[in-house]
Amino acid sequence: MRYSSSRFRPSLCALLIFTLTFLSGLLPAQDKIVWSDQEKPIADQLRGIRQLDDNVRAVTTKNLALQIRALPIAPNKLKLAEWLAGRATEGDFGSDTLQEVTKTLAQAVREQPPAAKDGKPNDLYVELASLVRYEHMHAESDNPQFALAMARLEANDATRQKADFTLSDLQGNSWHLRDLKGKVVLVNFWATWCPPCRKEMPDLQALYDKYKDQGLVVLSISDEEVAKVAPFIAEKKFSYPILLDPGRKVNDAFIVEGIPKSFVYDREGKLVAQSIDMRTRGQFQQMLAQAGLQ
Repeated sequence: MRYSSSRFRPSLCALLIFTLTFLSGLLPAQDKIVWSDQEKPIADQLRGIRQLDDNVRAVTTKNLALQIRALPIAPNKLKLAEWLAGRATEGDFGSDTLQEVTKTLAQAVREQPPAAKDGKPNDLYVELASLVRYEHMHAESDNPQFALAMARLEANDATRQKADFTLSDLQGNSWHLRDLKGKVVLVNFWATWCPPCRKEMPDLQALYDKYKDQGLVVLSISDEEVAKVAPFIAEKKFSYPILLDPGRKVNDAFIVEGIPKSFVYDREGKLVAQSIDMRTRGQFQQMLAQAGLQ
């Protein structure tokens, strides 16, 4: 699940709403969802899926995809397909599993095409397009919104290729992205309140320790205040640069609408890989390999 990087930030009240939503598993919190007898066991499993061991979670995710596809056409089927797709990219549960999830989402939007919003593709088509473009899954749709979503992702990547920034880290050092040519740069967007963000940080640290002498630079960017970020980093003892973007100018420049999100630039400054959710160490390793780090 990609947590909104701006929706919950402004107030303690909003953060409380987020926490209650996370604990209840309802999507979104304000909806009163009434599950059918067939749907409720699926929803219950999705609520607890983060507590499963990764191997069990992979099998459960694949089984849930098949169960959702077998449901009668109803609004909740679309909700469950969306919910599962958001959970299925939180790590590495196997390409076969993710393909089943993608197939389920594609079927759900085909059966009940969600409406476009202000001439823009519905978020469900953007989700499906993201699975195709960034996770290399197979899906087809003759709905014009899918083509619009694919074009939107391509345009976003072109914007990120040209993006630049100068930010300071917690020690007061200044980092300018375009000054780092000759290095492999991993730009990571995160927040202290984001569970998947926190889960991937030890792997980022391990890879930084392994490759920093080979030219890897990790720039991890939070839009929170220093009073929130600094104690967290001190407690966890992460040593790669932590940059602050409280005005969200860099988040906006990279079109970051959910976190965690990571981008890898090769030594020539070319954007060669990116993630749409939490990554494991092995997945980060694959991204870095595209920039020439083995």
